Amino acid sequence: MRGTIEGLGSPHPIGDTLPAMFQDDEFALAFTAALDEVLAPAVLAIHTIDAYLDPQLAPRDFLDWLATWVGIELDETWPEPLQRDLVANAVDLYRWRGTKRGLAATIKLYAGVDPEIIDNGGTSFSDTPRGPLPGAKQPSLIVRVHIAEGHYVDEARINDLVTAAKPAYLPHTIEVVRG
Repeated sequence: MRGTIEGLGSPHPIGDTLPAMFQDDEFALAFTAALDEVLAPAVLAIHTIDAYLDPQLAPRDFLDWLATWVGIELDETWPEPLQRDLVANAVDLYRWRGTKRGLAATIKLYAGVDPEIIDNGGTSFSDTPRGPLPGAKQPSLIVRVHIAEGHYVDEARINDLVTAAKPAYLPHTIEVVRG
């Protein structure tokens, strides 16, 4: 029968819920057993919906769909555990997007190291008008990633991550320090 999974039983057989007068009717029990076989995958999916919504537990094919719910496009070249972590942390990453904290979290998620981020901008408050402006006249951002000997990180991938996570107007430089 199409749409069924051989041997998959329903956790709530329909026959058990029939009125007492149908409990002894072989045709009614056989009919509801056939319905149980067809409905079991849907019933079990509903019973395990929390696992589908957890990026760490969701089936692989469902993870891609789950990623679209949080506005993430998964890179198929990334290892599956990294993809799952990205989906699980997407909301927090978006909350801090465009900040040093968000940029550092994004890079740590990908490279597994805390980057050194040097931003020459600044903010300040003054009661007097025409006060000096903080930071440098030309904005810049330097992202320095220290990688241990024997480890590899894709510098182009880090550049793409920084480009997506930083403010668009801010030029940046990526430095990968080995050793």
